[in-house]
Amino acid sequence: MDRLSTDARSALMARVRSQNTVPEMTVRRLLHRMGYRFRLHRKDLPGSPDIVLPKYKIAIFVHGCFWHRHAGCRRCSTPRSNAEFWEEKFRRNVARDAQNMEKIINEGWTPIVIWECETKSADALAQKMHYLLMPKLT
Repeated sequence: MDRLSTDARSALMARVRSQNTVPEMTVRRLLHRMGYRFRLHRKDLPGSPDIVLPKYKIAIFVHGCFWHRHAGCRRCSTPRSNAEFWEEKFRRNVARDAQNMEKIINEGWTPIVIWECETKSADALAQKMHYLLMPKLT
């Protein structure tokens, strides 16, 4: 049974955003500090990547651990109520993500996935971004 009323649950879910999230803004600020210029939410690319470095053909997806099922992450829980619905929803999300990755690679782009939990440590995120971007830029 859900702890929240239907109206409260609806209000909570309405606050969940797909663009300009805190993890996405963290990655954007870091990239800007590193000197990269980028485009946002390119709808003409598969999966509409959160951040695109067109000069280098790099597409960055900032995934929420809960919604995109980050394996082994503590944020990747499954609600107990209506579990069947949630499992199907998560299965579709993961399948769509895999399909988008395949499409974007086939179009000649390099996809990079940054998980929400990886944005919690600025130093670790900076190291990861440097490690992922440097080989692609040379």
